[in-house]
Amino acid sequence: MTPEEVLAARDRLVPDVVAGGLRVLFCGINPGLMSAATGHHFARPGNRFWPVLHLSGFTPRQLKPAEQDELLSYGLGITNVVARASARADEISDEEFREGGRILTAKVELLRPKWLVVVGITAYRTAFGEKKAVVGPQERTIGETRVWVLPNPSGLNAHWTAQTMAEEYARLRAVSETGGPVPEAGG
Repeated sequence: MTPEEVLAARDRLVPDVVAGGLRVLFCGINPGLMSAATGHHFARPGNRFWPVLHLSGFTPRQLKPAEQDELLSYGLGITNVVARASARADEISDEEFREGGRILTAKVELLRPKWLVVVGITAYRTAFGEKKAVVGPQERTIGETRVWVLPNPSGLNAHWTAQTMAEEYARLRAVSETGGPVPEAGG
């Protein structure tokens, strides 16, 4: 894919990978240009979503972005807070995030996943007006759907390594599989 083809993907949409009654609906911030150019979520080389999903035990092997539809067989799906693609998340306005939160709420009410998982704390805080939210399970529910916030898997997020992300994702996986209580961080 040429740089021109990637740049031409600005403002494109990437179709959701969703079905009703999913165990976990992962929600990215918005598609990057590589994702929009390929039509696959978390497609930029260096994005750690797919490796972390495998390291945390959600998938039996590391999927490639082009295999995203396989997630449905594991009870998993992907959507975004803001649908349009951009080169960087900071190109999205607060109002777009708030509108994205309203659209996402309606989507969750329709699809009724057990967990909505927003992968990006700043996007979650802005979209849902939860300025003090931290990574982990949230008090907020959408109908019967519980909400969890995980770190953004972008390679630009240097605060989290693939291993520490995988540990946090594994906390969610354990709860989503058993329906049991939420374990404390690090335990």
